[in-house]
Amino acid sequence: MTTEYHDDVEDDTNSFWTKDPPHVPRSGAPALRRRLFPVVTAVAILILTIALGASYSRLSSRLWSVENNVSNVSQSLHSIQQLVQEGAKGVERLKFAVENNKEEILSASEALKQLATLDTISRTVTSLRCSFERMINNSTGTTMAGCCPLGWQPLESTCYHFSRMPLSWQEARDWCNGHESHLAILQSDSEWDFVFKHTMAFYWVGLSDERTGKWEWVNHTPYVMNRRHWRPGQPDSWTNHGLGPGDEDCAHLHVDGRLNDLHCSTRLNFICQRHST
Repeated sequence: MTTEYHDDVEDDTNSFWTKDPPHVPRSGAPALRRRLFPVVTAVAILILTIALGASYSRLSSRLWSVENNVSNVSQSLHSIQQLVQEGAKGVERLKFAVENNKEEILSASEALKQLATLDTISRTVTSLRCSFERMINNSTGTTMAGCCPLGWQPLESTCYHFSRMPLSWQEARDWCNGHESHLAILQSDSEWDFVFKHTMAFYWVGLSDERTGKWEWVNHTPYVMNRRHWRPGQPDSWTNHGLGPGDEDCAHLHVDGRLNDLHCSTRLNFICQRHST
């Protein structure tokens, strides 16, 4: 019997034939990263904490400012509410006073109406009296106390004559003087308004700077300049008028009721003024 010998073939995976891979030295970078990671994380957390703290501080400051403003607004609203309440109380007191004095107020109103009626009646009686006086005197111009001559317009204790006869300023002055009057001197607003209502053309008034170079009334009373009574740009003392020597030294009323200067030789209607007798 033949004995066969077979060599045992070991598995290729046997550790006998398997060689260990060569040892590669590990780099130090991962280890460094592992050591630095906690430090970086701590720094990041610290920075985040500081940033959050600063934001919180700014937010707290803004909230305090808002609270302060709200408090001020609340105080203002409270003050306004108190004022409104006090005003309401004042209105109630006034209403109460009016209710309690209603009879006195009505009585005063009736008294004023009666006075107005009496004043109207008095004016009517005076007008009739003056008319009757003129009829008696056959319109001679003589008047009784409180009356204006025929053709003159009354304003309180003054009479005005609005001529329909154009004259130079000097001729108009002389005509008024010859009729116990003078060219109009206008000083109060009521006089300006009254004269304006009765004038629809140019009228001489008693204002001139011919005598002294300064504007004065015909009775030599100094005139106080009031631009509201003059037309825009007047007086301008214009010299190219072609009416002889001198500039525009005399004042007249324009159709709009305001003053303008003209050469005194210009022929215009005029206004005379006198006191009622």
